[in-house]
Amino acid sequence: MANTTNLEVWQRGSILGVPPLLQPVAHALLQAKEEVADILTEFPAELLWLQPGGMASVGFHLQHLTGVIDRLFTYAKNVKLNETQFANLKQEGKDTLEGLTCEDLINSFQIQVDKAIDQLKETDETSLTDYRSVGRGKFKV
Repeated sequence: MANTTNLEVWQRGSILGVPPLLQPVAHALLQAKEEVADILTEFPAELLWLQPGGMASVGFHLQHLTGVIDRLFTYAKNVKLNETQFANLKQEGKDTLEGLTCEDLINSFQIQVDKAIDQLKETDETSLTDYRSVGRGKFKV
């Protein structure tokens, strides 16, 4: 989904079906979706898990982007994380599937963004200030 207009997502107008107060969230997610694809398409597989200078790998960042959206949108529904989500969190930064490609990770991220946009479309704006907790420590957000 390459940006053919040279305009950022927010400059292209409202996202159909997303409540007005959630438009900035949708715009940011869709902007990230485009930029990740534009920047990392054809990223060399041999560099995906390298940790230059001990920093986190590109593979980790792609997994983390996907995971954090999944987790935050789960909390936004006021639901606890499930065992699969905890397992995925522990696997961030690891090439757990032999031959996992950058394209695979980009696709996972894009699917997660699409799920998040769908959730935004179903979100009642009047619930935005409702109490929600985050994490096992039940931090208030």
